[in-house]
Amino acid sequence: MDFVTFIGLVAGSLTTVSFVPQVVKTWKSKSTKDISLGMFITFCTGVFLWIAYGFLEEDIPVILTNIVTGALASTILWFKLRYR
Repeated sequence: MDFVTFIGLVAGSLTTVSFVPQVVKTWKSKSTKDISLGMFITFCTGVFLWIAYGFLEEDIPVILTNIVTGALASTILWFKLRYR
């Protein structure tokens, strides 16, 4: 693995992990009143476009980190819709 790929994986991993506390908090509290629905819809759309871009560019760090980020952000979005 080259240095650029390594940096991409570390950066993407840190960005992705930042969603874990929000998922856990939302799951435990079952409250999403302070979470913007519009922001998470926009964010999830952007993440899925990054995944498409990653495949088109064959960029493994972009693909892997955005798949995980998309799963976490989509979980928060699902909680937002479920716990209205």
